[in-house]
Amino acid sequence: MTYLDSRFHACATCRQFQAFKGPEKMIYRCRRLGFETNPGYRFDCWDPKDQVKKLMDKEREAQHDK
Repeated sequence: MTYLDSRFHACATCRQFQAFKGPEKMIYRCRRLGFETNPGYRFDCWDPKDQVKKLMDKEREAQHDK
């Protein structure tokens, strides 16, 4: 399984994801792409946060041990 096949793959789990409290709503932005996004969107440039990588590795090991 690659990172792009992961169930964790979403903007909200990417290290480039930023969330800001706007005057009327939350604003979700991709620092790398430079535009607004949605926490559930998926892009090929996804770079998971360290804690997400650890969860993915742990899940992969559990699958391997079965």
